[in-house]
Amino acid sequence: MIKQLNKKTVDKIDRPIKILQFGEGNFLRAFVDWQIDIANENGIMDAGVAICQPIIDPEKRMLKIVDMLHNQDNMYHVYLEGIENKQTKKDIRLVKSVMDSFNPYEEYAKYEQYFLSPDLKITISNTTEAGIRYEEGDDLTACPPKSYPAKITALLFKRFKHFNGDTTKGLAIICCELIENNGSTLHEYVIRHAKYNNLGEDFIEWVENYCYFCDTLVDRIVPGFPHDTIDQIKEEIGYDDNLVVKAELYHLWAIGGTGYQKVKELLPLDKAGLHVIFMPSIKQFRDKKVRILNGSHTGMVAMAMMMGCQTVMDAFNNPDIELFINNMVAQEVIPMIDEDQEELKAFAEGILERFYNPHIKHLLKSISLNSLSKWEARNYPTLKDNWFKKGVIAKHECMTFAALMAFYSPNSGFTPDDTPEFIEYIRSNWDSNDIESTITNIVKQSGIFTVDFSEVEGFIPTVSQYIIDIESLGMTAALQKFLAQAIE
Repeated sequence: MIKQLNKKTVDKIDRPIKILQFGEGNFLRAFVDWQIDIANENGIMDAGVAICQPIIDPEKRMLKIVDMLHNQDNMYHVYLEGIENKQTKKDIRLVKSVMDSFNPYEEYAKYEQYFLSPDLKITISNTTEAGIRYEEGDDLTACPPKSYPAKITALLFKRFKHFNGDTTKGLAIICCELIENNGSTLHEYVIRHAKYNNLGEDFIEWVENYCYFCDTLVDRIVPGFPHDTIDQIKEEIGYDDNLVVKAELYHLWAIGGTGYQKVKELLPLDKAGLHVIFMPSIKQFRDKKVRILNGSHTGMVAMAMMMGCQTVMDAFNNPDIELFINNMVAQEVIPMIDEDQEELKAFAEGILERFYNPHIKHLLKSISLNSLSKWEARNYPTLKDNWFKKGVIAKHECMTFAALMAFYSPNSGFTPDDTPEFIEYIRSNWDSNDIESTITNIVKQSGIFTVDFSEVEGFIPTVSQYIIDIESLGMTAALQKFLAQAIE
């Protein structure tokens, strides 16, 4: 018999809310909250999480995860499945670390209650790569401010005032967004907001000395809700859980920065046997993981979807896509990472092997979310390094950008899931008769990207020719032409 999932059917310990989490999505729930639940169960921590919906949704397009969490008393299952030591393995956990969830745009008083609580020690975020952006003039007096950096600035300032600058009331601020130097960048924007709004040197000093902004690297493939098998899973777990999150077994969390030792005390997940590593700098870890794993995902998602694939495994079962990605990693990505090349090759083989996990239905559509900012964060560094270090145009990375632009174009037949203004700019300015001017405007004038990719000489004409091939031949034939030319 399938039971309702709530406090009437499950014993749940009320824990002090020490963590304020910005982001209600599948990844944080299957990665961060899952780990905290394990640490709580093992007696390593006694920490509850309050989940804050980070963005407003005036058009009501978003599924209200917060409401769904309330319906289940903030509990859900994480369903892990994969291959370990060449054996199939499964692990199912009912996560009970989340104490509350809310929309700050509708429940600001609750939001303020949590960020002014003396129990609060940590904020954790995954606002996507587009979330950590500096928006000049963002109103810090709004309830709450619009952008995530402005939210954190306002939160810290009110906390500073509320506790009269108490040096023990600073927070550890942990970012899971997949941008380079995520915590350091957020710190920079908080200080800019503080100076722009004249919040005072005493506040800035408090932030600098008693708040700990961490750069992190997160790694777990999380496909999310298992739509196709949910009825069977509900039978298996015995609960009517509408927030099941499916993920792979593998997980890694590298946490670094100037305050990493303090954060290790506040978040001792490693003591619970979890794969969490604390270090002064995560740069080496980040370069490897983001460029190889995430760069491969973002690099193939547009072309794979235009070729009719639905999942990562579908894509890697296509010999042309598989060859393209493996060649891109081997020829353009790995040589630009300053580590032992043989060890990197082994690392890459292990990473790409995870793409073949038959138990994980990793939808390309979910990977495609905010692909514009993802490409800049994950793929452009490889393009840039090839040019400025070797004087070589990374043609595979150019092809990934060409596929991305074709996917966002009005001719693709797809509706990308990204910032509406960016999609509108690309589609309203697209001219198939003058692709080079189109891409020049997108790269240099649109405001979509924070970097001018044309600093890599030859990038725009190379990308433009690939787009012409995609539009005239179709994605499949254009990719085959690219691979044939690469062999010549």
